[in-house]
Amino acid sequence: MSTCSTVSRGLDEPLSGTAATARTWLLLEQPGPWGAQALTSSHLDPALGRALEAATEGTGVRIALIRRPGRHADSRTPTVRQVYAAHTRPGNAWLHAATTRDPRRLLDLDFAELGAGDHHTFGSALHGRPHAGDPLALVCTNGKRDQCCALLGRPLAAELAASGVEGTWEVTHLGGHRFSPTLLVLPYGYAYGRAEAHAVKEVLHGVQEGRIVVEGCRGSSAWERPGQAAELAVRAYADEHAADALAVVRTEGAAPRWEVTVAHADGRRWSVVVAQGASLPPRPESCGTSVLGSPARMDVVAVRELTTTALAG
Repeated sequence: MSTCSTVSRGLDEPLSGTAATARTWLLLEQPGPWGAQALTSSHLDPALGRALEAATEGTGVRIALIRRPGRHADSRTPTVRQVYAAHTRPGNAWLHAATTRDPRRLLDLDFAELGAGDHHTFGSALHGRPHAGDPLALVCTNGKRDQCCALLGRPLAAELAASGVEGTWEVTHLGGHRFSPTLLVLPYGYAYGRAEAHAVKEVLHGVQEGRIVVEGCRGSSAWERPGQAAELAVRAYADEHAADALAVVRTEGAAPRWEVTVAHADGRRWSVVVAQGASLPPRPESCGTSVLGSPARMDVVAVRELTTTALAG
């Protein structure tokens, strides 16, 4: 039986506009096994997991668990846990790090402030500081959500770690397991699908230079799905790779058709028409279900650079 990722790859399902949406990512180290709903089905106190889910709801913050690649003994509970917070909006992208002996201290964070891009609460509650190391390469490996994440994600994470990519972590869920192995790179928040180690290293090298690799990219988590597709289309159209160069400033319309305005830091603007289609033929969207579905896809219909006259009008 073919896996959902094998079917998706075979049908050449497009990656653009499929990234999870989060203005800010909050990551907590939690070794050991993860269940499908990892915050409440791991060695983390499930009451704390539920409280964190409730506290982050509607704030623009997405919380996930991370662990280092390798074997995950059920018995090991870390004395000191690594914590990261990353904001992904262009012009204010940052990645801060902290450690804590008590994960309940995460409830002291002001999640609305974090979601808005203010890192001060991370500093005051957890003594967080700007991350001085390599960019983070977060590989989804949660086989309890979909077997593809374990079968394809764990070998990728292990290969990256073994080859010296120090920012490599396994992460609980990035969405779109049919695109496994899936990857999120911080601080800029761009997601990638069908990732291979050599391509990931090029992506990370680009991030260190403030450059975004478009090939294999699913989009920036800073934007909703139509904006993700529109921004990537403008990058290709304008041959623009600088991380902070583009921003989605307006999205008008509703499914199945949007008009998205993408602005450049130098003042240029583009109007991008994005249409929602259905990926055909129907197929299982996850290895955990036999139900056939037609996943929504974001198709860029037109890209038009706006003139000064159009902007004035």
